[in-house]
Amino acid sequence: MRAEGQAHIERIEAALALVRKFLDWDRALRRLDELNARVEDPKLWDNPKEAEAVMKERRRLDAAVSTVKDISARMADAIEFVELGEMEGDEATIDEGVAALAALADRADADKVQALLGGEADANDTFIEIHAGAGGTESQDWAEMLLRMYSRWAEQRGFKVDVIEYQAGEQAGIKSATIQVKGENAYGYAKTESGVHRLVRISPYDSSARRHTSFSSVWVFPVIDDSFEIDINPADLKIDTYRASGAGGQHVNTTDSAVRITHVPSGIIAASQQDRSQHKNREIAMGMLKSRLYEAEMQKREAAASAEHAAKSDIGWGHQIRSYVLQPYQMVKDLRTGVTSPTPADVLDGALDPFMAAALAQRVTGEKIAVEDVD
Repeated sequence: MRAEGQAHIERIEAALALVRKFLDWDRALRRLDELNARVEDPKLWDNPKEAEAVMKERRRLDAAVSTVKDISARMADAIEFVELGEMEGDEATIDEGVAALAALADRADADKVQALLGGEADANDTFIEIHAGAGGTESQDWAEMLLRMYSRWAEQRGFKVDVIEYQAGEQAGIKSATIQVKGENAYGYAKTESGVHRLVRISPYDSSARRHTSFSSVWVFPVIDDSFEIDINPADLKIDTYRASGAGGQHVNTTDSAVRITHVPSGIIAASQQDRSQHKNREIAMGMLKSRLYEAEMQKREAAASAEHAAKSDIGWGHQIRSYVLQPYQMVKDLRTGVTSPTPADVLDGALDPFMAAALAQRVTGEKIAVEDVD
């Protein structure tokens, strides 16, 4: 087998091994048999809500299992094709087999990510909340760059983006903003982005053209519906209203229609200024609060939640999950997975999929990598 073909095989096998580990393969096969048997039981349909949940789990599990089996079978066929060409000295057959393995490796990497989106809320829409760190205009400008980056990423995937809350900076950028991203698996893809993001660049606000380091935090949590039971004691809530504000006149109101809800026991805050109606903003903010409380509970259950907990840490040195260096060289480096990009412009324009895929895989393997930050 040529080295090129062997490299493709190793990529495929690594992707399939990760999915099998994530599914707990033997347990998944047993569970799929159980679900198939339940679907055949006419009594299941007496309870439409339960039937819908069973069908949803069955579709997800069946798709993942079928994908692994199909890719395994196609890989075996391609290997046999290459070996046949090698036995007969037929270069055209070998080339065709290696090309098939290359295409299969690309498919395996793509399907791997899809299979890893099996969490309870992964299929849901998501909120992405951004806060500027200390540093005034520098950090506020960086926060706005992150807002654009996630908006562009979402739009490139065909997702819809709504601005829920927007607090403009004094001179430029934003103090904070929250967007809602609507699309299939939006939360599953974005959930590993929670944490502190660091920017190194020549500041456009420094007349001496010195390098500056800025920090902003990102917090990602799912949009949840009534099927997720979240109990909130009204006595635990502090509700404030204020006048909406925004850049360039956007999201600006002349009345105190914006709503901020604080859950006093946890310190979690949710705010909305999306609508001109105070009542509607209160409803949106309450939904966000429930989502934040749900996400906080999910984190308690996850042994590998360190990346998400970073979003609650200080927004500064020692807590960043990713560094974006624009000067004196160009590099974006994820400090959890070691994934890098030599083209920060592309990343800041929404090219986040390689970082998200690697972080999702790391949540399955639990592998910790010692990664040095970039300066």
